[in-house]
Amino acid sequence: MSDLKNLAETLVNLTVKDVNELAAILKDEYGIEPAAAAVVVAAGGAGEAAEEKTEFDVILKSAGASKLAIVKLVKDLTGAGLKEAKDIVDGAPAPIKTGISKDEAEALKKQLEEAGAEVELK
Repeated sequence: MSDLKNLAETLVNLTVKDVNELAAILKDEYGIEPAAAAVVVAAGGAGEAAEEKTEFDVILKSAGASKLAIVKLVKDLTGAGLKEAKDIVDGAPAPIKTGISKDEAEALKKQLEEAGAEVELK
């Protein structure tokens, strides 16, 4: 049983290059077309290819109890007019700002949450 566990651990820790080499060996030497290798390659490749997200959207989910304060804050944060800010708050869930840096998005989220709004970063 421990041999199988070691084999499983070895397979899970293979790199994409190793999986491709294993697939070639299985096909060339044993005549086995490893369909499962594609799944392993996809899973392994996804982890290596994943990049850290650099652009974030600040989404107002709910204005909370102090709607007027949130409208004023949205107006100040976005540079929109009072009517536009009110429309954003009334249309929640709605984006406040899109495509901004993580630091800026977290700062906006913090300000909005301190004023009583429910905010989400995407």
